[in-house]
Amino acid sequence: MSKQNSNLKGMGISRSSNSQSQSEAPKCKQIFVLSGQSNMAGRGGVIDHNKRWDGVVPPECQPNPSILRLNAHLSWEEAREPLHADIDARKQCGVGPGMAFANMVRERVGLVGLVPCAVGGTALKEWARGEHLYENMVKRVRAAMKEGEGGEVKALLWYQGETDTSTHHDAEAYQGKMEKLISDVREDLQLPLLPIIQVAIASGDEKYMEIVREAQLRIKLPNVACVDAKGLPLKGDNLHLTTEAQVKLGQMLADAYLNNFDSSKPSSS
Repeated sequence: MSKQNSNLKGMGISRSSNSQSQSEAPKCKQIFVLSGQSNMAGRGGVIDHNKRWDGVVPPECQPNPSILRLNAHLSWEEAREPLHADIDARKQCGVGPGMAFANMVRERVGLVGLVPCAVGGTALKEWARGEHLYENMVKRVRAAMKEGEGGEVKALLWYQGETDTSTHHDAEAYQGKMEKLISDVREDLQLPLLPIIQVAIASGDEKYMEIVREAQLRIKLPNVACVDAKGLPLKGDNLHLTTEAQVKLGQMLADAYLNNFDSSKPSSS
């Protein structure tokens, strides 16, 4: 048995969500929720008209025993790309920002628990309280908090809005709906100061994209930060970020978390 497999067995975590039953999960001291639509779910490296992932995992996105994810069955396992394969299951997923983010923050915070929730092609109204996507996200986060045995939700990373560029009405309504979503999720999780790091979109319908971007950048609620994806390389579809762009975005999100919200001290090792 390899050293890595021995470590995983000792922590009570399986490498696969389908082949083994999960034993008791370790404490997830740092839980991060990944939500939104396809660029959070990850389309980096997805080729052949979005039908196949090329399987390329950059060094920044490699698995590590200190990075776990909550799978679709609400069990913890070692995280690996594609993080959203069983969550955004109707689409082909590839590399997103989550693993690059986790590999960067784990150096500071230790054990990381990722809760993937993103689903491609979804509008903000589909994430309203009472809708399936919202309720499933809250259900998954609650399960992560319970199964993590004292694990603390540290931030919600949110990348969504491309679909809301399709109509002027949805674009104009974006800020109010997003602020309501932030309020609702904090209330339902009983985390009134939960940090939210949203991504200002880099693509969408050009007619209304800037309206959505301005709404995202304009939100000034407490403990809400925004990183700007504009300028990151897009794939040939002019909608989804490339693998390299996803790595960069993950690092930008990690910087935003560590600089704005992390209270731990850098390791002396």
